[in-house]
Amino acid sequence: MMTDTDKRSAVLSIGRIYCDLIFTGLSELPVLGRELFADDMQIAAGGGAFISAAHLVHAGRKTALVARLGTDVLSGDARRQIAKSGVDLRFVEHAAEAGPQVTVAAVIGKERAFLTRRAGAAIPSTLNDAFSWPEAKHLHIAEYATLHEIPDLVQRAKSKGLSVSLDPSWDAALIYDKGLLQACAGVDLFLPNLEEAEAITGSSDPETALRVLSSTFPHVALKGGAQGAWTISDGNMLHVAADSVPVVDTTGAGDAFNGGFIDAWLDEGSPLACLTAGIRSGSLAVQSPGGFDMSLVPT
Repeated sequence: MMTDTDKRSAVLSIGRIYCDLIFTGLSELPVLGRELFADDMQIAAGGGAFISAAHLVHAGRKTALVARLGTDVLSGDARRQIAKSGVDLRFVEHAAEAGPQVTVAAVIGKERAFLTRRAGAAIPSTLNDAFSWPEAKHLHIAEYATLHEIPDLVQRAKSKGLSVSLDPSWDAALIYDKGLLQACAGVDLFLPNLEEAEAITGSSDPETALRVLSSTFPHVALKGGAQGAWTISDGNMLHVAADSVPVVDTTGAGDAFNGGFIDAWLDEGSPLACLTAGIRSGSLAVQSPGGFDMSLVPT
């Protein structure tokens, strides 16, 4: 007989949904007063919440987005792509003032620059329904900005018996907030990249930053892009190198890593298994424009 515990295996992924306009084949960044032409452009559903969710689904984990989405043309296109990925949309609120949310990404080799517009508030009217979903086991918060807008988000998830992960995500207005770590109290799994970890801890050394963060969070994974990723368990540091793959666009690679790592972590995988799963998902993301390659979806 299946118990209530057996039913709880799904992930809720909360955060803003964007329509990503990804320009590739650039030789330089735009300069004021000059027009620059890209070799190619892709329009893709984006935002950490969706990208992590899509890679969780690709790993075989039922995952639902908890988000707001506009009613404009760009938001509608993003919704169609999200639906195609297999991510559950039952907790997505549709509202005109929630869109369009757009990120323009200029990609030069392995580097990129972003220009983003947010729209409306982050908190969806569906949040209580999401927390009452009997299949939900875990909440992934795709950016600290969402927690900043919904300060009791972690506590509400914990009161429902959910574990919680958080990717701080780069936001220059928030990443240097001295109260960030305190605001993240209760988070089980913290998932920064090297730049974010340095901003939070003041150290550019991965091992030092990881040890500082592990004094606050039970589990930490530190993403280093081409350098691979690190985690710490029982005081022991573990590093796994990045896979050698052709890189088209690194947009969303960290969010893809989150999806793979969280899936293995929820299955109580070893630190090595979790890092390996995260890197595998991140490697898939960098081989095509955008954070999730729709060709991965079974036809």
